[in-house]
Amino acid sequence: MRFPLAVKVGSLAIVGLMLLLVLSRIEGLVGERKARGEEAVRGVERSHAAAQSVLGPVIQRFCVEEYDEASGTGNERVVAKGLKREFTLTQVPGRLVVDGRTQADPLRRGLFKINAWTGHFVANAEFPTLVALQPHAEHADGRLRCSAPVVMVALSDVRGVRAATLAADNKALPVTPGTGAATYASGLHAQLADARVDGDAAAQPLAVRVELDLVGTSQLAWVPAADSLRWTLHSDWPHPSFGGQFAPEQREVRPDGFNATWNLSALATTAPADVGRALALCAPQPVINADPDDSSAKSDKCLDLMSVAFIDPVNPYVLSDRAIKYDLLFIALTFIAVGLIEVLSGRRVHPVQYLLVGLALSLFFLLLLSLSEHLPFALAYAAASAACAALLGTYAVTMLGRLLAGALFGLGIALLYGLLYVLLQMEQNALVIGSVMLFAALATVMMLTRRIDWYALFARLRSNDDEPLRTVRADGGAA
Repeated sequence: MRFPLAVKVGSLAIVGLMLLLVLSRIEGLVGERKARGEEAVRGVERSHAAAQSVLGPVIQRFCVEEYDEASGTGNERVVAKGLKREFTLTQVPGRLVVDGRTQADPLRRGLFKINAWTGHFVANAEFPTLVALQPHAEHADGRLRCSAPVVMVALSDVRGVRAATLAADNKALPVTPGTGAATYASGLHAQLADARVDGDAAAQPLAVRVELDLVGTSQLAWVPAADSLRWTLHSDWPHPSFGGQFAPEQREVRPDGFNATWNLSALATTAPADVGRALALCAPQPVINADPDDSSAKSDKCLDLMSVAFIDPVNPYVLSDRAIKYDLLFIALTFIAVGLIEVLSGRRVHPVQYLLVGLALSLFFLLLLSLSEHLPFALAYAAASAACAALLGTYAVTMLGRLLAGALFGLGIALLYGLLYVLLQMEQNALVIGSVMLFAALATVMMLTRRIDWYALFARLRSNDDEPLRTVRADGGAA
């Protein structure tokens, strides 16, 4: 062979391209399974209840002003009669205290788990005055007609309501579906007497108490529509992710759940004014699609939210997707190790053997994905890595010609899997750990090969390849 080194490098390049094709198919399969998991979540949301956003309690009153409008002068004077102006008066609480408790209630659809929850919420709202609900005519001859004021609680997904009670001034009121408001149609409401907002009665404070049993999926949010708000949330979910536009003032995350408390004033949010301007009540932004560098971003058409997401940090599809991003690094480090053994020991390794080693490393990610759908991720990772390390170590005994070399090779593969698991668990530090690992690998190669005369090595390889081939007999002799 005239150029053995070029042929070897070319062969390994072909092997690398073949492995890239295999890895791309495995990566596509991970994406497909992840998409199916997200579709399962959407399917449960369609039949159960989606992420919940809550607004209220808020008092609203719908009014109509009828008036006549004259235009022109003299004989050209025209009077338009019966014109109407429709408007809604809104009163948010002066003080709102919400105490909530949620419990995890995971649902399954096939192999996929959906993080559903059930909750009980008690909201105590204090309205210092109801004067804002008294209408004022904008025209001199305006004639006002107003509907009865309603205390309403709006929800992004009303299907999640399991029970609700509402009391005003310590008197229970019948709860009716819907809110009576065009903008916040989804929810519930109760009517107040007209006399409660007329005359001197409107200057008297009003206390409203709402108890709500609610279920939802993945996330929960509350709109800070009050002059002063305190929201306390207790849950048995151990992995919360706080979002929205406001982080909790106090939080305690434990292995068996979390406690969180938000304290806000109207100075920190435009939500009280935005309710009057009829901004939309939007569902919380999905955590998986949120921009990690801009968690406070929201649409200008949506109300402010305080939210918490009930996430699963060991989601097998997210972790498998993250693991496969290191596939080329794994294969490159392994091939470097095999090449180093070739150089230092003089043992020749055929490109087909490189290919088989690369395929074994690639199939680890397929094993990890399939096993993690049936086992906890840590156990699936341990089983897949142990199987691949054992296979490669056994194969390396013959490939490298010595038992000790094969055992050390398998141990090195196991060490690589251990480092990958550390990277998966420490996502924030993955870059620095990966950089240090690459530097250490390069330094090892440089130190082990620093005394090699590469010209002499390549000349020896060339001469060995130029020697005539010998036929080996079955008894070990050469013919």
